[in-house]
Order: sequence, then C-alpha cells, then structure tokens
Amino acid sequence: MAETATRALPSLSFEFFPPHSPEASLRLWRTVERLAPLGPRFVSVTYGAGGTTRDRTYAAIQAILERARLNVAGHLTCVGATRDETLEVARNYARLGVRRIVGLRGDPPKGETRFTPHPDGFASAAELVTALGASGEYEISVAAYPEKHPEAESLDSDIANLRRKLDAGATNALTQFFFDNEDFLRFRDRCAKQGLAAPIHPGILPVENFGKMTNFAARCQARVPDWMHEAYARTATPEDAYSLSVELARKQIEALIAEGVDHVHVYTLNNPNLPYDLCISLGYREIPASAESGAA
Repeated sequence: MAETATRALPSLSFEFFPPHSPEASLRLWRTVERLAPLGPRFVSVTYGAGGTTRDRTYAAIQAILERARLNVAGHLTCVGATRDETLEVARNYARLGVRRIVGLRGDPPKGETRFTPHPDGFASAAELVTALGASGEYEISVAAYPEKHPEAESLDSDIANLRRKLDAGATNALTQFFFDNEDFLRFRDRCAKQGLAAPIHPGILPVENFGKMTNFAARCQARVPDWMHEAYARTATPEDAYSLSVELARKQIEALIAEGVDHVHVYTLNNPNLPYDLCISLGYREIPASAESGAA
C-alpha cells in the first residue's frame, strides 16, 4: 500500500445511500465506478428510518455486488419492524453473499423526535447485534459518537452503550463524522481507559456543500468549528470551496494517520469526485482491474 511520509495509508471504506430516482441511481453508480478502483476494504449502503429504503437498499447492494464485486456491508436498523422482519432483511443480505452488517438502532421516522421500539421489535442496537451474532454469519460494525449521541445523558453513558454493543458481538465501531480530531482522540482514549479494545474507525465527511453540511451537522449535533465557517466564508467560487474541502479532509486524515489510525470510513454522499480527489491527494492509487476487488 502507498505511504505518506513513513506511515502506510489506512485502509478505506466508503458509505453510499440508496438512490430515490433514476438520476440518483446514475449518480450512485458513477460514484461506485469512480471509487471501486481504489480498493476499499468494504463499502456500505444506508437504510432509511423505519425501513423506508429497504427495497432500494437491497437493490443497490445487489447491483454493487454484481457489477463492482466489492465487499458490501448492509445497514440494518431497529426502527418500525418486528424482530422477525428485521432478521429477514439480514437473511436476504446473506442470500446475496453479504457477510458484513452495520447494526444500528436507527433514527426516529420523519415527524417523530424520539425512538420508540416496535412492540415486537428490537429495543436497542445491542439487542439487534446479539440476535445477528447468534447466527455466526456476519461481521458486525456499530456506531460510535466522538461528541456523544444526541440522546445520551453523558459521554460516559454513551461509551457504556458502545460497550454493550461490542459485548453483544460487534467487532468494530464506525464513528459519526467530526471536524476536530481532538474530539475523536479524546473519545478513543476514554474508550481505551474504560477497557474497550475493539477498533474505533473515524468517519470522515468531505464537505460537498458547506451550507447544507452545517444544517445536517446541527441535526446530528456534530460541532462545526468557527475556523471552518471562516475558511468557507473566504472562498470566492465553487471551485475555491471544492479545493478547500479536499485540503481540509486531507489534512484531517493525515493528522489521524499520525495518531495511529489504520482505517478511515468516508461518507461519500454519493459524490463521485470529491472522495476520489481526496484519496488521490492522500496518495491512494487505483488498483489494476485484474487485482481482486475489496482486498485492500
């Protein structure tokens, strides 16, 4: 693998969301085609609240498996479905050949502010992970929140919830996006001091549109530092903003590499160019077509 300075580059994973229109399908596939040659360890496809994208998620996973031959992780949530219905989705993933799942509690459906378990459903991500782990079919990733989940009483209580998910059988955690590496590093250190040994992989969001991103971050309660507002305010053109986004994400990842991070999860927003240009700027290169996909 390529190197930056004296350190090997981290392995990569990319997150996509299922398309909602023919135009969005084309954008997703352009993104997959652009990023697949970089040899990600895996890619993941999100799953809407209450299973609202269930069919589209399944179709996207199937297309990526068949056409790009990547290692795909299917997202799965606890929202709006019985235990049997949820586990049937997992079994359908397995029938496609998917052996990696991102197990999540999930956000409340649109119009609701709090998660309410289905009467016959899973009440938490830890319960979901326990059930998935019982089959022994899947490698399970879960979510982690360097700045604390919005509903958690404290960071320590949030870390306790992460422990429950890992103890239930998850092998690693993918974090919510963040822009200040100190938030991630403090969180990682705090988890280590509390005995959590599983890998915690940082989630990185290259900024496609600063205004839209700040609105999204507000809903997630992810902090956007003042210096980012000031930096984007100084950009005069979309091209300036694009170059800034590549530069900031590159510097963020390089600083994480220096802190020992060996895997990075990139939220692509189905953008075919920004994640690619970011990776190239870091020193990643396309793997020849004859090389096996998903083996990075």
